[in-house]
Amino acid sequence: MSAPSRFFVARLASLNVFDPLGDQVGRVRDVVVTFSASRRPRVIGIVVEVPGRRRVFVPMTRVTSVEGGQVITTGLVNMRRFEKRATETLVLAELLERPVTVRTDDGPIEATVEDIGVEQAANRNWSVTKVFVRGGRKSRRGLLVRRRGETFTVPIEDVTGLSERASAAEHSAVKLLESVEDLKVADLAEVVADLAPERREAVVAALDDDRLADILQELGDIDRAAILATLTQGRAADVLEAMDPDDAADLLAALPPERAETLLQLMQPDDAEPLRRLLSYDENTAGGLMTTEPVILAPEDSVAEALAVVRREEITAGLATTVFVCRPPLETPTGKYLGMIHLQRLLREPPHESIGRYLDKAIDPLRPEEPLGRVTRTLATYNLIAAPVVDEQEHLLGAVTVDDVLDHILPEDWREDRHEVTDE
Repeated sequence: MSAPSRFFVARLASLNVFDPLGDQVGRVRDVVVTFSASRRPRVIGIVVEVPGRRRVFVPMTRVTSVEGGQVITTGLVNMRRFEKRATETLVLAELLERPVTVRTDDGPIEATVEDIGVEQAANRNWSVTKVFVRGGRKSRRGLLVRRRGETFTVPIEDVTGLSERASAAEHSAVKLLESVEDLKVADLAEVVADLAPERREAVVAALDDDRLADILQELGDIDRAAILATLTQGRAADVLEAMDPDDAADLLAALPPERAETLLQLMQPDDAEPLRRLLSYDENTAGGLMTTEPVILAPEDSVAEALAVVRREEITAGLATTVFVCRPPLETPTGKYLGMIHLQRLLREPPHESIGRYLDKAIDPLRPEEPLGRVTRTLATYNLIAAPVVDEQEHLLGAVTVDDVLDHILPEDWREDRHEVTDE
């Protein structure tokens, strides 16, 4: 079922939200938009209240239907607490009842926002296209052009004063982010690291949690600890939840133990538990290097299903090269580890076949206590991008990737010296 191409936001308030299986996730509490000087306001997602009165963010890309008095989502809902960024505006909480000026054939008039109409474009992005207002008097001239209380709908282009006036620091931060939005994350991280502390704090406040998490993963320990120190404890916990487990564990290890424990307690238990396991290992062992979230499937899953998983945007390039096959449960620590299958092999086999038929069992898994040197030799000897790490019962604990190893064998200040060229 596809979503309708347009709707008014106020009609979504308190609608039930369901997952693809028909189970209720929560209720709609608001819609999030971002403003830009060069285009219509963009609708990026909805705020959903889930059990426990926790409010979470659901991107519009995961909304498949908003008709029939309910909202249907596709895929998993991220249960991190929603925290509005400086670049975001809540429609119901901030835009309704806002005074605006409307351009009409008779000249500009004062009005009050009653509702916001959004529409989906051909590229499937949603944007604000209409504003439903209650009119008043013509601004500055006192000439009555519409009777008080009359309501009407106008194009967004005819409305001024809708966007929230940002502070100078916020405006500067938003402009900077707009100018560098096409940069790769590693290059954006370098830009952020080079900013003066005051401006960097404004830029960090304007970033969403996922983008900030990506940036922190590209910074050195000193820079990312400094950035984390500027965040509220609640947001710091949310950002850690958005990071890859191995990078989040490295960041926590660089913090004072009391601060690290406070943040772990603020995180969702399912997110905090893998980090506690990683922190129990020495950082220069397979256990300390590994991520607890490799691609894991069951032997009866098909080649087509495996390819669909590794195509997901959130799967990093290093982890997408290898599928680890285990008995249930399929979350680390898993059931018995059976073997792995490489992406290139998946591309050669019939899509309907089970991946259990094509396992590579020749490579012995690593143990979590094995040192960095053994990990490096294993990857190099077998030309691997990722290697499995298992416990004594052959349960998969995680996987070590080449980029994890490089971070530990390069000089500690390699990020700061990335542009220096030597003759060595």
